[in-house]
This record gives sequence, structure tokens and C-alpha cells, in this order.
Amino acid sequence: MKAWGIRKFRPVTEEHCFSEFSCEVPEPRPHDVLVKIRAVGVNPVDTKVRAMQTEALETPRILGWDASGEIVAVGEAVSRFREGDMVYYAGDITRPGCNAQFQCVDARLVAHKPQRLSFEEAAAMPLTTLTAWEGFERMNLQEGRSLLIIGGAGGVGSIAIQLAKQAGCFVIATASRPETAQWCRDLGADAVIDHRGDIIAQCKELGFVTVDAIANFVNTESYWDVMGELIAPFGEFFLIVEPKTNLRLGDPLKAKCVSIHWEFMFARAKFQTPDMARQGEILRQAGEWFDAGILRNTMTTYLGELSCGSLRKAHELLESGRTVGKIVMSVSGHED
Repeated sequence: MKAWGIRKFRPVTEEHCFSEFSCEVPEPRPHDVLVKIRAVGVNPVDTKVRAMQTEALETPRILGWDASGEIVAVGEAVSRFREGDMVYYAGDITRPGCNAQFQCVDARLVAHKPQRLSFEEAAAMPLTTLTAWEGFERMNLQEGRSLLIIGGAGGVGSIAIQLAKQAGCFVIATASRPETAQWCRDLGADAVIDHRGDIIAQCKELGFVTVDAIANFVNTESYWDVMGELIAPFGEFFLIVEPKTNLRLGDPLKAKCVSIHWEFMFARAKFQTPDMARQGEILRQAGEWFDAGILRNTMTTYLGELSCGSLRKAHELLESGRTVGKIVMSVSGHED
């Protein structure tokens, strides 16, 4: 099969940032399904893993953790799927990624593709949906509570707005440009403020001296003090970006009894937790909501066929920090 990977970190300005190579189609383990990949999405985690590869590899590492496709083989322990099923999933960061024509993935992490979505639209959704859904599951996200989402127009923010509205929250999203602010409103945000401005003052103008919960999908340390002042007593933080500096965990957070919820979507697969199948269940439920029109897909940028060139462009866009929604590519050229 064809695959696309990295041998060593190179900036996207270099032509050989990615390598196309041939390798054997993987053999499914007992709990695996083998998927013929039809489309892939790209996420910030791809750029972070690429940047970590400082030593040269003999065989390129395959990145990519958002995919949709067709099951062509199942492991002996798999009972929920069969050959020919159309599926979508994010997968496991400890295994080869989806930037290839075929991929093996644990069936417990997989769900049937929403029928209403194309392969490309479906490939945009698993990682961000799981990230937002898992984080919200651990929070006291109830009807009537106020939620500030820092980074509302990004991949996770775009689905988080929709899920929070389904939970009955009053959602304040941040965006810094007219087009991203409108995107957040279109997804259901009740109010949009500029994260480059005075967040606390803007929330007060909306009538919120404090908010019940804050989901920061952008930069943890840059907004830490603002979050500490703005969060209500017994409030909650939802964080996904590891800070690069030490953060104060005492007052005002201690005085307010603030709860902090970290979310790493790959934790279940990485640590082989007993509830790994919960990810497949979440994607199944999300699929029903996509089909019912309750949730909308967040694909905004289609870069054509998966190639070294389109991967370079996708990583360039993500590294610019100005992407809206999700970036997707198609995968073709399979030898049946």
C-alpha cells in the first residue's frame, strides 16, 4: 500500500517535509478492523507529533488520527462489525496513523459512519467530537449553566459549541475575526467576544461577572489569570493544551474550589482502559445526531487527494493558527 509519513522533523517550507513510501498492508490483531481509508482529517496533534521527531527514522512514521473508510477485514474477537461496513474513528496515537491507504484500528474505538455525511465530512469529526464529548462528560454541564469557550472557531471549539448548546448551556465563544465570530454564531453560540481584548470586561458587558465553566482550547497559560478571576465559585476548567510554564494552582482557584478537567482523547487507547469501548459508543451517538441534523459537520477546507503536497499545505495552515473548523483530504488509488 501507499503511505505518507515523516523521517525527521522538517519545516513545511521544505519540499521533503513528508515522504511517500510503500509498505505492507497491516494484519489485524484480534480486536482490530482493517480499514480501506477513504478520507482523513488533520489536527494540531499531527503538527506536534511531527515536531517531536528530532531523530531520523529508517522507516517513516505515519501520522494522522481522523479517518473514514470501509472495513475490509475483521479480527477474530470482533463481533460488532463486518466486511463492507462504512466507519469513522480517531484511533490510537501509539500505533501507525491514517495517512495511508489502509489502517488497522481497535474496533472498540470505531463507529459506523453517519449516513448523512460524505467520507470527507465524516473524517473531519471523530477526534474533535471525542475530545469535546469526553471532557463535557466529566463536567457538571447542566441546563442553564454559563460556559466560556476560548477558541470557539477551531476544530474542538466548533463541535464543543454545538454539544454545549445541546446540554442547555449559555455559550460565550471567543473569536478574533469577523468571519470566525460569524462561524461561532452559526454553530449556536449565544454570544461571541474577542479573546484579544479584555475578556473579563466583555463578559461583564454581557451580564456575566463570573461564568460557571471555562473550556480553553487555545493556550492554557496565556489565559490562566483571566480564567482564575472570571470563574465562579465551584466552577470548572476544561483544558486540552499542556502549559509550557508552571501555573499557580492555589488561590483564587483553591478559595473558589475550582475543578480542573484535563482531556486527552488518546488516553483510553494509550492506557488500554477497561472502558475503551466508550469511544465507539460516543461516535455512534454522535453519528445518530449528525444523521438527525442535531449536529453539523465542521469541515471547512478540502485539499483534494492525500499527498506530500497536500499534507504540507494542511500542516502549514494549522501552524498559522488561523484555521476555522477542520481540514480534510481524500484517499484513493487503492489496489483491490
